[in-house]
Amino acid sequence: MPKNVTVRTWRAGRPTDEPIGRDDFAAAIHDPDMLVWVDLVAPSAEGLASIADELGLPRTAVEDALAPHERAKTIRHESHLFFTVYALSADASALGSTPATDRVVPAASRISGWVLPHALVTIRLDDRFDLDAVAHRWDDEPSLLAHGAPTLVHGLLDAVVDSHFDAIQAVDDRLEQIDDALFAARPAGNAFVRSIYTLRKDLVALRRIVLPMREVMNGLLRHSVTDVAELRPWFDDLYDHILRASEWTESLRDLVTSAFETNLSLQDARLNTIMKKLAGWAAIIAVPTAITGWFGQNLPFPGYDQPAGLWASVALIVVGSTILYLLFRARDWV
Repeated sequence: MPKNVTVRTWRAGRPTDEPIGRDDFAAAIHDPDMLVWVDLVAPSAEGLASIADELGLPRTAVEDALAPHERAKTIRHESHLFFTVYALSADASALGSTPATDRVVPAASRISGWVLPHALVTIRLDDRFDLDAVAHRWDDEPSLLAHGAPTLVHGLLDAVVDSHFDAIQAVDDRLEQIDDALFAARPAGNAFVRSIYTLRKDLVALRRIVLPMREVMNGLLRHSVTDVAELRPWFDDLYDHILRASEWTESLRDLVTSAFETNLSLQDARLNTIMKKLAGWAAIIAVPTAITGWFGQNLPFPGYDQPAGLWASVALIVVGSTILYLLFRARDWV
């Protein structure tokens, strides 16, 4: 088999050691006594078309699997069921940008699947999302594997949804950090505003991945993948997880928007406080300015050209400034 193709097989829910070559895995897929998983990583259009021909799939299956910018979806064909989902790697090196930009959501990894009666063929455009853990999940449920390809579909989608939860939790944790900094004693600067904007971008990208999963799952529920009675509770539980992820994402969207608006409101409040304090000090400074200006006139007045006039002006300045300071201080103006 080529290096970018992995094949695993089961009989009666138990993994087999039967070697499957490139020339006979199509026959194994059509064997009713065998369950087969074929994983292709970054296949060429020609290679994937060749495999589709061997499996009796139409060329549109190749186009669905390799076309760029495909949305998450489920499509029922006459010969197979096709789905596309997006998983998120837990590896920090798979972040969508450099650490300097403070991103928390990893880059998405697209996974497409052809669901046949006794096989699941997954097509991945890259290997960022590790499917080994998914294979271990399948091996841990031999009784479910006896029900065929729907078990493989459930295990794969369950791992994909778990990756969504990990990313949502990362966004939630970052939002808590933003909330703590939002009400810190030290005013937030440009770096804080940039972190909120970056988090909003991450959340928008995350919503584009998480929300369509409801449509994917609804498509599976409408078709024969969930007809096995023993598997229906598992798919219902998976659908509940998808709804929880969607609702959590929507609530985070509201919280990020609220944090952004709260930051603007706090900036306005701080500006008003600063202007209020400046106005208070300006009023206090106006007292000595007015008194010294009055006593500085070239006009005779009581105490003119006498020490008493100097001390009278000093006393008026001190008393007037003190009274204004105490009044403003009581009203938190200074």
